[in-house]
Amino acid sequence: MAGTVGASAYFGFGTAIFRGEHGREVWEGLRLRCDLERRGVRLPRGLHAKDDSHATRDEVFDLVGRQRPRLDVTFLCKARAHPSVRERSYWLYKLAWYAHFRGLLPIISKPGDALYVIVATLTTNRRVMNARQALAEVCRDLSADRDVVLCVWDAQSTWGIEVADYALWAVQRDLEGRPCKWFDSYIRPHLASMTTPWGTA
Repeated sequence: MAGTVGASAYFGFGTAIFRGEHGREVWEGLRLRCDLERRGVRLPRGLHAKDDSHATRDEVFDLVGRQRPRLDVTFLCKARAHPSVRERSYWLYKLAWYAHFRGLLPIISKPGDALYVIVATLTTNRRVMNARQALAEVCRDLSADRDVVLCVWDAQSTWGIEVADYALWAVQRDLEGRPCKWFDSYIRPHLASMTTPWGTA
């Protein structure tokens, strides 16, 4: 799972879900990153859609399209948030995660399942602390009949977070009416849900 903050009009959460055992997909993501390095593309902090070149995006989106993960995104329009929510990032994280996770949980799992939720860390210690606490509370509230394990890891440590980041980046550009040549071919076909519970900007 990845989240977007930044100067955008939206606060977004997105998930990339690979069905069953997905060691092959993880290996393909690692192999692509290694191959890019071999060709001179330096990726010490992994793949990140906002920062990567067009050529790198071409290759990442192509691989995501071939792997066909289930993609789900939720965008909260910041301008429509209650002032008390806008002033406290903790509540924004919690509301966004709750809105995203509550509908997804019964679709992707069943009672008794163990579910590992791997979330990208954020940029500052305070944000990490706020996000971890908010996400943990939502996982606890929604996991009465499931074993939900929250893992807050560096984004570059797992291919799934990089895929979620790429999906969020493409969907957000489309939502904001900005060009994204990869959205229709590589993301839209695998986009299981896109919700904007607070409307659009």
